[in-house]
Amino acid sequence: MEALTLLLIFLISCILCLYTWNSMYRNHNLPPGPTPLPFLGNLLKMKTGQMVDSLKELQKKYGDVYTIYLGPRRVVVLCGYEAVKEALVDNAEEFGDRGLLPSIELYTQGHGLVFSNGERWKELRRFTIKTFRHFGMGKRSIDEKIKEEAKCLVEEFRKRKGEPFNPTFYFSQVAANITCAILFGSRYSYNDPAFLRLMYIIDEIFKAMSSFWGQLFDIFNAVMKHFPGPHHRAAKFAYKLDKFALERLEAERDTLDPENPRHMIDSFLMKMEEEKDNPSNSYTMKSVLTCTSILFIAGTETVSTTLRHGFLLLLKHPDIKCKLQEEIDRVIGRRRDPEPEDRASMPYTDAVIHEVQRYANVLPMNLPHVVTKDVKFRGFTIPKGTDVFPILTTVLHDPKYFPDPFIFNPQRFLDEKGGFKKNAAFMAFSAGKRVCLGENLARVELFIFITTLLQHFDISTPEDPAHIDITPQMVGFSNVPKSYLISFNPR
Repeated sequence: MEALTLLLIFLISCILCLYTWNSMYRNHNLPPGPTPLPFLGNLLKMKTGQMVDSLKELQKKYGDVYTIYLGPRRVVVLCGYEAVKEALVDNAEEFGDRGLLPSIELYTQGHGLVFSNGERWKELRRFTIKTFRHFGMGKRSIDEKIKEEAKCLVEEFRKRKGEPFNPTFYFSQVAANITCAILFGSRYSYNDPAFLRLMYIIDEIFKAMSSFWGQLFDIFNAVMKHFPGPHHRAAKFAYKLDKFALERLEAERDTLDPENPRHMIDSFLMKMEEEKDNPSNSYTMKSVLTCTSILFIAGTETVSTTLRHGFLLLLKHPDIKCKLQEEIDRVIGRRRDPEPEDRASMPYTDAVIHEVQRYANVLPMNLPHVVTKDVKFRGFTIPKGTDVFPILTTVLHDPKYFPDPFIFNPQRFLDEKGGFKKNAAFMAFSAGKRVCLGENLARVELFIFITTLLQHFDISTPEDPAHIDITPQMVGFSNVPKSYLISFNPR
């Protein structure tokens, strides 16, 4: 009897597995890809901690558009400039929604600008663009705050008196302070306890998302979300960031003047009051806190990590650093502050910054997208609701548009007369409907911070430049440089 029962259980299990495989993995004219296993999908094709390298290996076998399964989750992967541009730009509506990032979805729950979809996303996007224009992008006020922050950084580095140190923490602080300026209208001193707490929280969120458990959760979220464990750590710290934002929000509410909004939080508070009786209100406290927290994370890590890459690359290539300083001295001099308008007269500096962003490709996998309906794409059918990974590293390193892509070479962004030359495949900020809204702000930050520091300091390192390893390291979904020491020596 026991043997019969076991046989029956075995047969039922086989039928369920077959049904699951047939319904979830059967080819529906999907792009090609490796055959998935029940439940595991193509997990065995993914090297631990090397997701991008694994996806690039599959590209060699299956082409620029292919299908993989992360557990039961179906994903279409897009590689190279032409495939990514065709999807995100030429078919922006169909590929325009945000896909699933489980390690942070526990916190966002579909709220906020970056991870929302539909009418909520459209409304928040309109509001954010309008508010950014009023308090941030394109305004002299924010340019002055960036210049002020650059001066503060110069003074901090002067205190080091040329001793070598790891610049990571300082670069994170200057980037976070610009976000604070837009959100709250003010900056923090670098040793302020509240600011240090903010930096700690942001760092812990990225560590948690980049950990083995965070990556595993992104694959097996359907099961793991029901169990406690370290995979919930990113959401836990994101809620702590919420608490920080809420404290500031409540403090600003007490001094709010609706006739004279001072910063982005004032605009959020006014919009919340205006929309409080709207049944489809997108400006709930959860939504506002999520927008604020995600702006902190995105605005801090991308700029600070790019600065870390940039100065490491200049340590490796002192000849390029010298050419940069020559252009800075010739166009700006050493007495006046760099201005965003100077960039138009500094093609070599512009080329170096572009090449730093291209070479570093800080977010090599991009953030996931999802198709909004059944889509015909390059002769294949991508069913509605399928996640899409537009792999930015395959765009920024596409040899068709960037010859010798793993060589750091600013000349690729210069024409034969030494003028700046654009390249359509430069998608460091992604493309299409979900292009980074902070792109212009980030460009100004990188230009002002880099030129100001090189205007005031020469740089060196205890390590022989020939031995410096500039290869980006994939940590979770972000590319970071290896830790290094740098000295800022007054010029």
